Amino acid sequence: MRSLMSKHSNPYRALPSFALLALLAAALLLPACKKDEDATPAPAEVPVEAAVQPPAAPAELKDVIEHDARYIIGISYPPEAKKYPGLAEALLHYAEGARAELLKAVQTGDPAKQTSPYDLTLNFTLLAETPEVVAVAADGAAFTGGAHGAPLVARFVWLPQQDKLLTANDLFPDPKSWNAVSEYAREQLHASLSQRVDADELPPVERAEVMRSVGRMIDEGTDPVPASFAAFEPVLAPDSDKLMGLRFVFPPYQVGPYVDGVRTVEVPTAVLMPNLAPTYRAMFVVAKPAPATPLDQTVAPAVQPAL
Repeated sequence: MRSLMSKHSNPYRALPSFALLALLAAALLLPACKKDEDATPAPAEVPVEAAVQPPAAPAELKDVIEHDARYIIGISYPPEAKKYPGLAEALLHYAEGARAELLKAVQTGDPAKQTSPYDLTLNFTLLAETPEVVAVAADGAAFTGGAHGAPLVARFVWLPQQDKLLTANDLFPDPKSWNAVSEYAREQLHASLSQRVDADELPPVERAEVMRSVGRMIDEGTDPVPASFAAFEPVLAPDSDKLMGLRFVFPPYQVGPYVDGVRTVEVPTAVLMPNLAPTYRAMFVVAKPAPATPLDQTVAPAVQPAL
C-alpha cells in the first residue's frame, strides 16, 4: 500500500508527457488571453447630439379655439398658406408667440383682480397669391386688462420661387435708401393728418396741439430704418401679377394715437425702384397715371415693366 501511494502521490506523473506539455501550455496562455481581453477598447459612446435626427415635420396650420374661465383664444389661418411650408411655419411661430404671451399673463396674474377673461384674437388673411409672391396679413389684439387690447399687426410676404420670406432688410442694399421711403411716407401721413383735423373743425389752439403731437409721432414712427417699415404688403398692378408698389402698414401708436387705428401708405414703384435690390426689380412695374376721364368713369392706370 505504501509503495502504491508513493507511486501516485504526484498526479502529474500519471499523465503522459504530451498531455503534461499541453496542460502547461494552456496555463501559460491563459494570462495572456486575459490581458488581451482587458486591452480591448470599449465601444465608443456616440453623443446624443451627434445622432441623426429625423427631419422636422411641416408646420400644421389648424384654427385654434381655446378657453377656460380665465382666458379665450381664437386663431384662424387661410387654407392657402398650407401650400407653402416655410410660410406656414412663420405664421405658426408668430401665433404661438402671441399665445404664449397671453398664457404667461394668465399664469402670473392675480385671479382675484381679473374682472374679465383675457382674450387673444388673431386672424391671418390671404392678401395676394401669384407665382412670384404670396402675402398674408396678421391682424388682431391681445387683451390682458386695461382700457383696450394690445394690437397685433404683422405682414408676411413669401417668395415661392426663392422659398423665403421677403423682409424690409432685403429690399435695399444701402441702408440710406430708406430716406426716400421715409420722406414719402411722412409727406403722405402729414397730409392725411391735416385733412382729418380739418374735417373735425377743431378750434385753432386744439388743432395746433393735435398737429404738433401727432406730427411728432409720425416723424418718430417713420425713422429711415428697416424696423420702421417692417410691415408691408404688395400692391398688385391691375390685370397683372406684377407689383406697382408696396403698402407699408403702421400699427396703432407708431404714427398716431390708438384711436387712429392702423395707418397705411402706398409707396409706388417709381419711389422704390432707384434703390431697390436688383434681385427683386423684375417683380415690379411702373404704373402710369390714368388719363383724365369724366367723374362717372373709372380707368385703371396703365403699367409698364420697371427698368
